[in-house]
Amino acid sequence: MICLAQMHTEPDARYRILDTRKIKYEHRASRIKNRKLGFTMAELLVVLAIVSLFVLMAQIHLFGLLRKNTFRAQIQELVSTMQMAASAAAETGRRYEIIIDITEQSYVLKEIAGSEINVDRPDETPGEVIVQNNLTENCRLIYIWFDDGIDTNSKAWFRVGPSGWQNGGKIVLLDENDQPYTIVVNRINRIVALEEGNVELLEPIPKNELSF
Repeated sequence: MICLAQMHTEPDARYRILDTRKIKYEHRASRIKNRKLGFTMAELLVVLAIVSLFVLMAQIHLFGLLRKNTFRAQIQELVSTMQMAASAAAETGRRYEIIIDITEQSYVLKEIAGSEINVDRPDETPGEVIVQNNLTENCRLIYIWFDDGIDTNSKAWFRVGPSGWQNGGKIVLLDENDQPYTIVVNRINRIVALEEGNVELLEPIPKNELSF
């Protein structure tokens, strides 16, 4: 009887030992697996943080670039409009005027109809509006100076015909950082150019000061 009891109890004890080892092994494997998952999650968080940083830097750079391009696009469009008027006048023999309104921060390109220009009330000069644009706060008109010594900070008219610009001068603008830019209108060679800074132009010498 004792031998039979020992025969029955020894296998049970052996199974219990095996079960205990199996549980310890599974527990250890689980701990190793969880540790590996923990390292993976930490690495993932680091990668996400780095990616987020790069995205933020790219957004800041892109935002600044868009603002700069907005100024460049607006001022370049104004220059192109004046160049187009000068080229069209030379090719077709027609007359055009660019009305720049500093108060309203806008400009208009108009083809002059007829042969008469209302000097006293230039807004009433008949013509067809071709281009009309408003500037934003990224591109602000400041003042206009004509090469006959007259300047204005309200409204000005640049007229061009087959023989060239009626008056030359400069248009001064500021970008979003208050940096000045100058559109130079040369009535001698018809060129309209964009320059950085507030460019100083030579003032014409009065006739009574000429030596001959």
